[in-house]
Parts: sequence; C-alpha cells; structure tokens
Amino acid sequence: MTSIFAEQAMLQDGWSEDVLIEIDDNGVITGARAHQVRRGAQEAGGPVIPGMSNVHSHAFQRAMAGLAEHMGSAEDSFWTWREVMYSFLRRLDPDQVHAIAAQLYCELLRNGYTAVGEFHYLHHAPDGKHYGRRAEMALSLLRAAEDTGIAITLLPSLYAYSNFGEEPLGAAQQRFATTPESLLAIMADLRTACAGNPNVRLGAAPHSLRAVSPAMLRELLAGLAVFDPTAPIHIHVAAQVKEVNDCLTWSGKRPAQWLLDNMPIDARWCLVHCTNLSTPESEKLAASGAVVALCPTTGANLGDGTFPFARYREKHGRFGIGGDSHVSQTPVEELRWLEYSQRLALRRRNIAASEDRPSVGTYLWREAASGGAQALGRPAGVIAPGMRADLVVLDAAHVNLVGRRGDALLDSLVFCGNECLVRHVMVGGRWVVRDGHHPAEDTIAERYRKVKKALTP
Repeated sequence: MTSIFAEQAMLQDGWSEDVLIEIDDNGVITGARAHQVRRGAQEAGGPVIPGMSNVHSHAFQRAMAGLAEHMGSAEDSFWTWREVMYSFLRRLDPDQVHAIAAQLYCELLRNGYTAVGEFHYLHHAPDGKHYGRRAEMALSLLRAAEDTGIAITLLPSLYAYSNFGEEPLGAAQQRFATTPESLLAIMADLRTACAGNPNVRLGAAPHSLRAVSPAMLRELLAGLAVFDPTAPIHIHVAAQVKEVNDCLTWSGKRPAQWLLDNMPIDARWCLVHCTNLSTPESEKLAASGAVVALCPTTGANLGDGTFPFARYREKHGRFGIGGDSHVSQTPVEELRWLEYSQRLALRRRNIAASEDRPSVGTYLWREAASGGAQALGRPAGVIAPGMRADLVVLDAAHVNLVGRRGDALLDSLVFCGNECLVRHVMVGGRWVVRDGHHPAEDTIAERYRKVKKALTP
C-alpha cells in the first residue's frame, strides 16, 4: 500500500485540500479523501490531477514531423501530405519504429500523458510481405511502452482498400493490408504476449469507411464479440472534405451518418477527427455515448477543418485528445488549440465554459481525461477509489503557476505559456517521471537520434 498526501488535488467532485490518496499494490486507488493529516504518507510535491490519455497516435510519424512543411503544390492538403508520409514509411523497420515510439512515449509522459492509444496500421515489411511473425511491428510498440512505462491501448488496424467501392490498395499501401481474419490473428498473438500486464489493453481500429467494406466491418465486429466484447473500437471519420464527398457518392450519406445508421455505435467506439461533421451528426453522435478523438494540432497542421465543439459540448458529448502525427507532444497544446480554434471560428471567448462550469482549463482537462480513458477502455481519468493511479503532479513553484489554486491552476496550465509545468508522473501506481525527467530518457533519445539521422533524406 502506498499513501500520497497532496495539499490540493482535483478529485471526482472537484478541487479539494489536504488530500490523502491511497494506492494498493496493483496500482489501483483505494481511497481519496480530503481534509486529512499527512502522517506517514509521501508528500506529492505539488497539486495532483488525473493523468491524460492520448487517444490517437501514429507513433512512427513523430520522426517525420517537419518534413512536409515545404510547398509541393498550390493545393497542398492532407492528400499531398500523405504522399510524403508514404515515402517516409517506405524504409521503416521494427527496430526503428521501436526507437521512435520509445522517444515519443517518453515525451508524452514528461508532458502529463499517462496512456496512449496506438492506432497501428504499419503491419508489414516495406515490400508488403509479412514478417515471420505477423505481429512483429505491433510488438515493437509494446516494447516501447514497456521501456517507458506508459500505459498503452494497442489498436491494430483493418485496412483493405484504397477508397470507397473497394478500390484496390496502391503500392505504397501494401504495408497496411489486412483482413478481419488476419487482424484477429495478430490480436490473438498480442494477447498472449501481454498476458498479465495491466498497462496493456487491446482493441481494434477499422481504419476508415474508405478502407474497409461494410461486410468486412461486420465480420470484424463479430470476431471482436468473441475475442473481447468490451474491446475499444476506433475509426477515422470525416477528417477531410474529399472523404465526405466520396462517401456521399458511394452511399448517399456522410461518413458519420452512415456509421450511426448502420453500426452499433456506443460507448465502446471512438470516432477520430470528425472535423467535417454536420450539426445533426454531431448531436446524434453525442447521444450515442461514443467518444470523439480530437487532434487539434494535427488537424491544423493538415488544414483539415474544425470540429463543431460548441454544439457537441452543449449536448454533453464525450471527447478525448490525441497527438495523431505528433507535431506536438503535449496535452496542453492540444487543449489550447481546441479552445482557440473555436474562438476563431465563433469570434468569442471561453467556448468550453458554462455557467455551472466557468473554468475553461478545468473543464477541458477533466473531460478530456475522463473521455480519453473511456476511449482507451481503461478505468482511469478520475482520482477516485477503484480507478488506476495514473496521476500528474504539477510544479506549483513554477512562475506560471505560483500562487494559483484550484481552477486558476488549470486555467494557467493550459493558457499560460509553453514551458512544461509537470513535475512528477505516476502510471499504475509507479512513478515514471520524477522532477521532470524519465530515468531512461538519455538512452532513449540517443537511440532515436541515430534512427532519425538514418531516415532523414
């Protein structure tokens, strides 16, 4: 049993003072009580808040950040960016992906993420042939998570077609090719490999409606019902205008509309991006109980669009945040861009606030932490008995936070500069970051540097 004492902590029912957090040997919180006496408990060393989940990650793209910022066309968009990405991944092998992912996961932890949802579609060798063990690339991601101590929900992706109407995969997409049967076989291998590890959760990710057929999607869902009926399901939806138009041509419906009308969308599902959603779609999606994975920095980098957050929030929709292409590695920047993009679109301030919840920073952190944990199928995101001890301790002595308490603390965290204000991070009851540093960060960074040099054109 571990006991931690915090002068202030954000508990399930709000900010509290003199909080004693008790954690059992399995990394689960057994008590979180305010107005306590420290006695023999560890001093937290700063205000304690729930750890954040990064619900949408393509870890290998961390190493290509900055490579697509050179004009290639007057009509540059996601689709031209994708060609740069295809060229980049052509050379990646499992050892390189392991090094990149470890660097990313170390960065995520130092910035206050305690879990990551790895949407994994880079399955095969550069020539499209299977590795000797089909789960080899996925296993490299699990090793990176184990090296760093981050909790991971690994989401192998079903990817069979290049566009709606079952168009064949292109040459650059052969590395992604899977069927429901082969994907479930990979997941079975991964389940054996991570058996007994409480930091690992498995789910599945049909890549998008353009990359799977309705029959394949139903076959995958049937297989998941046997494999694990509680497994999270993630899918890219309505990220680009072209995708929406192509879906309308194919089905007469927009992507989110088609999914909501044809699939059992519920709290297990996470719809990623949704940057081109209609108001009726956003309202129906909010009512479904599913989570939307919002990736504001990637969406801005790609010029994809803006999620209709204000209306979705009014309807009490669930959301989490993701790093996606990892042009940013901090939850603060994702949350800030989420709010700022809405302010620019609506020409007013404090969009995420309401009369009963006036603090923008507290609302964004609380809801993204809770919604993100739901999307990753993890009992986390809230400091309460029965939940995982995934905790972030802030640096209250930092000039940006000094003197701030409660809601003002999180408002300052999100909207006051870009310096890291995280002091310690705990995952599953184990400290993985202390005084802003990960114990293996130097070794991990040196390995990453070598890989990045080898991959830089």
